[in-house]
Amino acid sequence: MYTSTARRSLRKLPAKARAQIEAKLQRYAERGEGDVKTLAGSSHARLRSGDYRVIFGETDIAIEVIAVGHRRDIYR
Repeated sequence: MYTSTARRSLRKLPAKARAQIEAKLQRYAERGEGDVKTLAGSSHARLRSGDYRVIFGETDIAIEVIAVGHRRDIYR
């Protein structure tokens, strides 16, 4: 599940980066594998995918993607 802001940001990325992010999110959702760390002072986590980062929250049944962006901009 994506927020509207995250969906818009994802659409603006190059096709190769978008496909890589979606594949990594799918792998994390299915197997729990990936470069994921919990963010300090927050209940959210981040997934690294090359120069891009995905900020997401996790519940028992779903992953909610909150933000997608370049590593230099995403934490601002």
